[in-house]
Amino acid sequence: MKTFLLIIIPALFLLGFTKAETDKPAYLLYNPSGDIISYNDLLEQALESDLIFFGELHNSAIAHWLQHELTRDLAEDPSRDLIIGMEMFEAYQQVLIDEYFSGLISQRSFESEARLWNNYQTDYKPVVEFARENGLKLVATNIPRRYASSVYMQGMSALESLDNRAKSWMAPLPIEVDTELPSYKNILEAAQGHGGDNLIYAQAVKDATMAHFILLNMGIDTRMFHLNGSYHSNNREGIVWYIEDTVSGYQILTINTITRDDIQQVDPEDLKSADVTLVVPSRMTTTY
Repeated sequence: MKTFLLIIIPALFLLGFTKAETDKPAYLLYNPSGDIISYNDLLEQALESDLIFFGELHNSAIAHWLQHELTRDLAEDPSRDLIIGMEMFEAYQQVLIDEYFSGLISQRSFESEARLWNNYQTDYKPVVEFARENGLKLVATNIPRRYASSVYMQGMSALESLDNRAKSWMAPLPIEVDTELPSYKNILEAAQGHGGDNLIYAQAVKDATMAHFILLNMGIDTRMFHLNGSYHSNNREGIVWYIEDTVSGYQILTINTITRDDIQQVDPEDLKSADVTLVVPSRMTTTY
């Protein structure tokens, strides 16, 4: 009997050890202090916020899945009307969104006429279709990319020559740009100086425009859930800087997405860019 126990106990220990070693979470959520938090903690913070910025890695399947889940859960809150804002749609596309959501045009027409991102079908369509099916407002917040390109080529003066209809698809001119913001300086550094200040201006007109359309659509008892690349909201710069420069009083929650080889061993400095950091394994499947 003793021999049997001596054999079985190490076997059970080994089984438990193997199970622990092979446990591979698909993601972890951290707060800025380095504590792992649950999805329910994230949802609770979101429900306490007026504006939620989900900073994504555009090809992260886990980020897009979590965006969809958070959209569905926020929509269940009866105290607020949920509005979805998306960097992935440009302001001139708002009419197409509204026509599709109201049933004036078909899904096929909408998807063929809108300049959808290449990963729309897998990454953004679930949120768009949930919004449409549940009567949520979806806002196209970004500046038309051709105008951001013009700013990169010609500077901010390029916007002044546009007609009033074109100007309605961007933040009111003139647009203030703080070229000393760390995020903008980092963009210029990453580009090794190519583009000069025009590179910063092209980024800033996107941030300013998204902030403009977010605020334009906020009302009493509303909550905005905005999807954008992490660099547009990290460190409360980008879109958030323009919002806080325009109005005060909104409770803002920021989410950042990063990948790491070991998601249970993350440098504390990597967790300070947002209120919540979504950490995904580096080997996780991406959508492109």
